[in-house]
Amino acid sequence: MGKGSQDYGKRETVAGKPTDRDVFPAWAREIEECEKHYETNRKYGLKSDDVQKRQSIYGLNELEKHEGQSIWSLILDQFNDTLVRILLAAAVVSFVLAWYDGEEGGEMEITAFVEPLVIFLILIVNAIVGVWQENNAEKALEALKEIQSEHATVIRDGHKIPDLPAKELVPGDIVQLKVGDKVPADMRIVELISSTLRLEQGSLTGECDAVNKTAKTVPEDADIQGKRSMVFAGTTVVNGNCICLVTQTGMETEIGQVHQQIHHASQSEEDTPLKKKLNEFGEVLTMIIGLICALVWLINVKYFLSWEYVDGWPRNFKFSFEKCTYYFEIAVALAVAAIPEGLPAVITTCLALGTRKMAQKNALVRKLPSVETLGCTTVICSDKTGTLTTNQMAVSRLVAMGFTANKLRTFKVDGTTYDPFDGKIHDWPTGSMDANLETIAKIAAVCNDACIVQSEHKFVAHGMPTEAALKVLVEKMGLPNGYGSTNSRDVLRCCWWWNEQERRIATLEFHHDRKSMGVIVNSNSGRKSLLVKVLITAN
Repeated sequence: MGKGSQDYGKRETVAGKPTDRDVFPAWAREIEECEKHYETNRKYGLKSDDVQKRQSIYGLNELEKHEGQSIWSLILDQFNDTLVRILLAAAVVSFVLAWYDGEEGGEMEITAFVEPLVIFLILIVNAIVGVWQENNAEKALEALKEIQSEHATVIRDGHKIPDLPAKELVPGDIVQLKVGDKVPADMRIVELISSTLRLEQGSLTGECDAVNKTAKTVPEDADIQGKRSMVFAGTTVVNGNCICLVTQTGMETEIGQVHQQIHHASQSEEDTPLKKKLNEFGEVLTMIIGLICALVWLINVKYFLSWEYVDGWPRNFKFSFEKCTYYFEIAVALAVAAIPEGLPAVITTCLALGTRKMAQKNALVRKLPSVETLGCTTVICSDKTGTLTTNQMAVSRLVAMGFTANKLRTFKVDGTTYDPFDGKIHDWPTGSMDANLETIAKIAAVCNDACIVQSEHKFVAHGMPTEAALKVLVEKMGLPNGYGSTNSRDVLRCCWWWNEQERRIATLEFHHDRKSMGVIVNSNSGRKSLLVKVLITAN
């Protein structure tokens, strides 16, 4: 956490005013009031001197880096279990006795060390699996930081800086956002460049649909979904352009609060029902085995502890240390035999297999025993479908007009991802596309604000999932006859070709009320055209 991020509700800005979002709710204030509060201007932005002063107060715009557990503390945590400690104690005692017998006999027998070594091996494997799982979970939690944007387009000193590192943002900065941008901080919208602005903020609210934003004020007591005049760090612009004013950075953003809650939750974890039962079992087992071993040892006291009687009175005390040790070894061997050495390893292995299967379904498990908690769950409450879907779309069928007005053609489309090379269109005409198919491809490619990029061997969409799916369809349709081959592995090659042929000069963004998007294009042929994309929904 940067300087000044402690005691957020009491510190003051350069203007001498409190910055707590509850003290100054920017979403409920007029734009001029926000500019005055943060001493900035949407046209000229902050001055360089102001930026340096505010950076010294607010620190960097990045999530706090919590110190994770060291590898040794993770290893020690794996032995924080009653049953494991019993096994460890039994292994140590068995090893010491085996070593003592070897010294007494003058010759070490390797077979005497088999039992303690096997127990040690089981405990080591158990610890390795537990440390591996928790270490992987910690790395996965660090992925939360990747939600933040790396760069931002900022206006400072009246000049536009197109590639400023997002961590250098401070409250009061003026930022420009466009389609595909990740929001670098919590910001108040001060001006809409496009007619509409929509953001995908499922990372905060779980909603699968993009949210319409506005520059108008909203009620002060609005929840996060109702703050239509605010954009939040980590969310993505799927439609429109705007100018915003930074209000919160770093850990004070909404995503920073989520990060802080995760950290606090990790510090106050309670034992799961499975761990409680295992600890109770270990305590009861320790008591029973301890009593039995003590009883066995006491039964044989007469063989190593005795008195010599003279005239009916005990005179000489006799004690045999060798026999005492021998019967103590018998009692320990009985204890080791009664302890289920394989139980911790079996439980850990089963839980690790469970977490592996859950990880394949994108479910993160930080502690192995937590898997059992899911098994105890009887009711799962979810918010609509946003928390259960991948928020991806793909075209499954393409319907076009036939060669006569009363006929339709249907084409089945393979693939369920944003990979343009995944699958094909069945029964697609070879050699050329007719005018109807060309028009579909042209509208899907040009009347579209989405973008698809390849990242780490997977394809990621920026923009609305519906529009991204249409661009993938264009790539599978290919280019019209006579305009080259589509064998190139370039992403969205066909879409770029269509945009070169039909250059967009004006846009009417998509809106739910009219369920359409329109663009005016200037064709290479020299004529202007209107392309309209209409969304038809079925109840």
